[in-house]
Amino acid sequence: MRIRLEILVLCLLIVVGGCSKQEKASAKGPAPAVPVTVATAERRDVPVTIRAIGNVEPIEKVDIKSQVAGQVISVHFKEGQDVKKGDLLFEIDPRQAQADLNKAQAQLTKDKAVAVNARADANRFAALFKEGVTSKQEYDRALSAADSADASVASDQAAVENAKLQLRYTKIDAPVSGRTGNLAVTVGNIVKANEAVLVTINQMDPIYVSFSIPEQQLPDVKKYMASGLKVEALPQGAASGSGVDGKVTFIDNNVDLQTGTIRLKATFQNAKNILWPGQFADVVLTLTNQPNSIVVPSAGVNVGQNGQYTFVVGQDNTVSQRNVVVARTYADQSIIASGLQPGETVVTDGQLRLTTGSRVDIKGKYAPPQAIPGIAGSDLPATPNVPNTSLPAPQAPSAGSKR
Repeated sequence: MRIRLEILVLCLLIVVGGCSKQEKASAKGPAPAVPVTVATAERRDVPVTIRAIGNVEPIEKVDIKSQVAGQVISVHFKEGQDVKKGDLLFEIDPRQAQADLNKAQAQLTKDKAVAVNARADANRFAALFKEGVTSKQEYDRALSAADSADASVASDQAAVENAKLQLRYTKIDAPVSGRTGNLAVTVGNIVKANEAVLVTINQMDPIYVSFSIPEQQLPDVKKYMASGLKVEALPQGAASGSGVDGKVTFIDNNVDLQTGTIRLKATFQNAKNILWPGQFADVVLTLTNQPNSIVVPSAGVNVGQNGQYTFVVGQDNTVSQRNVVVARTYADQSIIASGLQPGETVVTDGQLRLTTGSRVDIKGKYAPPQAIPGIAGSDLPATPNVPNTSLPAPQAPSAGSKR
């Protein structure tokens, strides 16, 4: 009996202690709501892109050299100036070339007179030979002299043409339109034929951007090449939205065995000189559009022990943890392959204080991050020249990772 009485007293004490704890908890009230920022999962068309780091190259680059020796007597442009094809750039002292031309013309005149006389002699000997007055040997000698004189005239004419060409070379014109670079010589300098570069001209419009992509991306590029691949390029560090659009015009004929990449070139109209030869540029190659994709801000996707997840806000303002699969990222958005439906609300800020069942106080909607230098709307890059996106598999997209 005594033991039973002790057990009964102990049970009463436990019940009384439990009630006391419940009363204290009731006195404190429910847990306060966690302030959060949210966003709504949307269905939209998302471009499938490849991003790389490219290098700007002029389509035509010409090193200007003098083809004759002489003194520079005039320069008709300023370094860094845009020039058009055919514009006069330099003048070399023409006096020596003019003297050579005069000499060649005088020699031509002299040899023409000799040739006329030699041909007349040959004709006379031909007539005498027919009459039997002169020998065949004398006739052949006169004919040979006439032919030799004609050959001298032809040689003199070639010398005159060459002298005219050398005189023309004393004026150096721009062979292409473009922008001039550093001026290596000024008036008064002596230049030699085909030796020093006087100035370099780079064609600025249109212009190339050369970039490389992994060989695994080549089938996708070839697949959509026929429909025309849009390319956007922007100098690194420039403001978003100031890029230029172009199109792929070249795919190399082999894959680089060292890097496993293949080289492409895109051509851009560059009237405003946004792209500059030699600089690096961010390149975004748009392959196609992925329709009806479920998109949420990447800030709403978290990574846990069981993979990626989001906090979904219910109608009673409580959250539940939901596992998701991210196919890929685009700018600040994540494309969800599974786990969310359009119209559901996810938490984008304040997740650290949340667990399943937590009450939330919605303080506002998600605001995209402030624009940063680079191309707006491009896939997030992995490493230079190696894009991090590929065409997603239509039925089994691979899980991505939040940047």
